[in-house]
Amino acid sequence: MAQNETSNQSSKGPDPILLTLFANRFMSVAEAMGRSLQQTSISTNIKERLDFSCALFAPDGDLVANAPFIPIHLGSMSFAVKYQMKLYGKDLKEGDVLMTNSPHAGGSHLPDITIITPVFDSNTKEIIFFTASRGHHADIGGILPGSMPPTSVNIFEEGAEIVSFKIVNAGVFDRKGLVEYMVDKPAQYPGSSGCRNIRDVESDLKAQIAANHKGIQLIHATVEDYGLETVQKYMYHIRSNAESSVRNLLRDVAKRAGTNVLEAIEYLDDGSPIQLKVEIDKQAGSAVLDFSGTGCEVRGNLNSPISVVHSAVIYCMRSMLDLEIPLNAGCLVPLEIKIPERSLLSPSRTAAVCGGNVLTSQRIVDVVLKAFHACAASQGCTNNLTFGAGGKDKEGKNVAGWGYYETIAGGSGAGPDWHGTSGVHTHITNTRIGDVEILERRYPVMLHRFGLRSGSAGIGKWRGGEGVVREIEFLEPMQVSILSERRTRQPYGMEGGGPGGLGRNTWIKQARKEDGDLLEDRPTSRHINIGGKATVWMGKSDRLLIETPGGGAWGAPDADADIGQPGHKHVWEPRGSFAERSAVQAGF
Repeated sequence: MAQNETSNQSSKGPDPILLTLFANRFMSVAEAMGRSLQQTSISTNIKERLDFSCALFAPDGDLVANAPFIPIHLGSMSFAVKYQMKLYGKDLKEGDVLMTNSPHAGGSHLPDITIITPVFDSNTKEIIFFTASRGHHADIGGILPGSMPPTSVNIFEEGAEIVSFKIVNAGVFDRKGLVEYMVDKPAQYPGSSGCRNIRDVESDLKAQIAANHKGIQLIHATVEDYGLETVQKYMYHIRSNAESSVRNLLRDVAKRAGTNVLEAIEYLDDGSPIQLKVEIDKQAGSAVLDFSGTGCEVRGNLNSPISVVHSAVIYCMRSMLDLEIPLNAGCLVPLEIKIPERSLLSPSRTAAVCGGNVLTSQRIVDVVLKAFHACAASQGCTNNLTFGAGGKDKEGKNVAGWGYYETIAGGSGAGPDWHGTSGVHTHITNTRIGDVEILERRYPVMLHRFGLRSGSAGIGKWRGGEGVVREIEFLEPMQVSILSERRTRQPYGMEGGGPGGLGRNTWIKQARKEDGDLLEDRPTSRHINIGGKATVWMGKSDRLLIETPGGGAWGAPDADADIGQPGHKHVWEPRGSFAERSAVQAGF
């Protein structure tokens, strides 16, 4: 199709065929960026766990399209792009690449580093798009390896905070500045270290820069095919389509509920409330989501940046739409989100937030879906496990080391005509877990059990999904941390359905003479419940047993139905190292 013909059609209104074509074309740009990032990265987090997101943004910073990456990244990345736009204005030039991770500047939590690249028109040299990628880096400093300390009380304990850094200036990579931001600055705070493995972080950041460049190439190819005017018109048509879809959803929800006011409240394990009141304007198809009544900022790290709240809301809106459209800024246009100042959803500048991004965000999703009566609660947690080595030595010098991070699956909630799913990452996380072969080859650990947790699913007409069991043995002494929720408050069921099972974290501590454990009347090991948030110095051969929550059920069970849990256990319990297991399986 000629460029002038396409332009004439788009001026009359969106052509449905072209609307679908451009929606998929924009999504394919993000998908190609993601493939590039995965292929060129080296870390377990990005290459194997796929804890990254890539997206395309309009010249005003609004989200245009993305591939199905990490929802909590995608909704908040727009905040990061807009912050940098205000900071730099028209001072950006071709060959500039920006880096940021600060929650104050649109970040989620510090390990999530965002790389932003402006896309310039070949003729006018004006910015026509932005490409951006966000990846979770295994260690960026802080008081503990993995940069997800369960005990952090301010942001400085969580690692390097970067409001804005031009990592590439006119095509020149600034490695000296990167080392200063990632190693030197975080090490200045008492008890904190700089990045423990800067070489791996630097390599992955370069992979993000390359992924953004891949997106720029594809955008230029699209503009060459259709012309800039048509490309940008359909960019806004796609946003308008998402907006009208959400307006129709809101009208339908109010009609089915028989009221235009929806309310729900959920509590974190420490008792902090997250309260929501939704008032729908049926005529306009708009809504006000008011989080008044939510608890104040907490001393720990469950505070959630405003950008993360918007991410959770946009995810819920897109999830409740029964349409194949890209997640984009149009989903938020009909919504006004009110967040009370000084609450845990709008914390102060130096508040700790690493748990707010991965845990509180899940509970925000829970309260939104509860208000809309969409489904029972999923596990409401991401079960964040970190361990590693390195940091400051006794003399205060920064010692190179490493950090490992993973999130662990659980059960999803049931709905009005479906069972929950067992052993999945739910809602805003959407990551994988590292393969056992890679885990045991790269790190001094052995995986003893990993499988579904029988009996953890909510019971009802439609069952919740089961959580999982994951037991890891540590082959040398190291610092191990767990950051989790739903250890004291069960995931809710709906319409009479039962709640999902609580999670639990157990330290299986081997008896040692120096600990006074080798008495005749004591067993050879102790089982210690360490709670939902803890950091423990594990000795050699100690184990951590993580049992994740199940999902809630929907509907009371029928009187004559079999309400027992599925008979399978699905717990994988090999013995010996990976090499020994392979030999056994091979018949040696």
